Amino acid sequence: GECQRVAVARALINNPSLILADEPTGSLDNNNSKELVNLLKDVNKRFGTSLVMVTHNTLLAKEMDKVYLLNDGRIIRTEI
Repeated sequence: GECQRVAVARALINNPSLILADEPTGSLDNNNSKELVNLLKDVNKRFGTSLVMVTHNTLLAKEMDKVYLLNDGRIIRTEI
């Protein structure tokens, strides 16, 4: 979990215009997952940073503004 949080801090330090997050909460417990998601959403809203996240966690996906479900490399739905 610590490595995951350090990686996020390094990614945010230069105020990027785009964050690509591949399973960002995969190695975190529930509390740290919620904190990380809240941080990413706050960065998105406060600084206008675009956020593209890949996850298998449907609860996490439901918290995002837009959701695209893929099956065999094709978009099959745009909502959960």
